[in-house]
Amino acid sequence: MVVVTGASAGVGRAAALAFAKRGAALGLIARGHAGLTAARAQALENGAADALVIPTDVSDADAVEAAAARVEAELGPIDVWVNNAMASVFAYTWDVTAAEFKRVTEVTYLGFVNGTLAALKRMRTRDSGTIVQVGSSLAYRSIPLQAPYCASKHAVAGFTDSLRVELRATGSNVRISQVNLPAMNTPQFGWVRTRLPRHPQPVPPIYQPEVGAEAIVRASETGQRMLDVGLITVATRWGDKFIPRLLDHYLARKGVDSQQTSERIDAGAWKDNLAKPLDDTQDRGAHGIFDDQAKSHSWQAWAASRKPAVLAVGGAVLALATASTVFGRARR
Repeated sequence: MVVVTGASAGVGRAAALAFAKRGAALGLIARGHAGLTAARAQALENGAADALVIPTDVSDADAVEAAAARVEAELGPIDVWVNNAMASVFAYTWDVTAAEFKRVTEVTYLGFVNGTLAALKRMRTRDSGTIVQVGSSLAYRSIPLQAPYCASKHAVAGFTDSLRVELRATGSNVRISQVNLPAMNTPQFGWVRTRLPRHPQPVPPIYQPEVGAEAIVRASETGQRMLDVGLITVATRWGDKFIPRLLDHYLARKGVDSQQTSERIDAGAWKDNLAKPLDDTQDRGAHGIFDDQAKSHSWQAWAASRKPAVLAVGGAVLALATASTVFGRARR
């Protein structure tokens, strides 16, 4: 049984479908009724054993706990809990209000804490289960115009590291995995709160949400500590370790324009989903408006999620090459 938060759209929606195709029963959590209803129908059409819709704001700890209790009462023990729900504001830091910082933090960080605590309450009792934190390359290298979101993702990474060690220290068999995603083609760029003059966009290279979804499923199966998706995520994490000032300089020059298309927007007409779902009669699906730019596969993520097999094959190839070289020299 799998619970996915933020399941109504974007990566969460794609993850729910990916689990459905593997025959899982699903607890679908988000605020938007239309998206959740459509996600349930899509999941059942694609092989889900069952799918339960629970409209919930993950920033409400009591509501998340109630959702977890309902899932177990109606679908059975939770095997996998995926924390994915998020919110953001696109603006210079000084243009973001304290209330907006609080709201993004409550959803994007404390929403993960609330989900994790609800899952742990059940998984630790059974001494089994996997929690998947949907992280970001921005948890390790912040960018301009998204200070609330970047700070929240940094907090998720710190929280997860502490919990991972605590589980190990107490001998728990509960697993926790963090999947760090690159820029994804999701609907959020059409409903995020913004004070920018042009339409928000993910920083290229952009990937389809199904790429992230497959990594999430893989992490739930293996329980591996960390799974980076896309070479850009790997480069971002390592770049911040060794060349942080160079990245500062690069992002100061490119980071603002790279998060906006050339299309100007009417600030007065723009609607966002920060406080409540946007137009809850409409299903937004998994994809955003950048299909023509988005990559549908990541060889790096495929290899990273299969490290033992990749290393074994690589070692075998190297051994064969070495043996061939040695044998060839011996015959000369």
